[in-house]
Amino acid sequence: MLYSSCCATARPKPAFHAVALAGALLASPAAAEEATPEIIAAHIRTQGFACDNALHAERNREASKPDEPVWILRCSNATYRVRLIPDMAAKVERLE
Repeated sequence: MLYSSCCATARPKPAFHAVALAGALLASPAAAEEATPEIIAAHIRTQGFACDNALHAERNREASKPDEPVWILRCSNATYRVRLIPDMAAKVERLE
């Protein structure tokens, strides 16, 4: 059996991990309730937003929809309102 060494060293890119984590986050409402700041921060970083150190994430229940949770993410350098939408990019708004 032939085995190619090119595949043995291939590693997923960090963005892949962030998308996989975000996918897991969006998989069920129960999982969304347990989101950590770092998971949400990893998701918005893949979209080009800066979050140097994720400090806190709080669910905004009033703005959330059944399949689209909204989180207020506080990072060391910025605060964001993040709407996580299944199979799509998050809607991210920087707050003052």
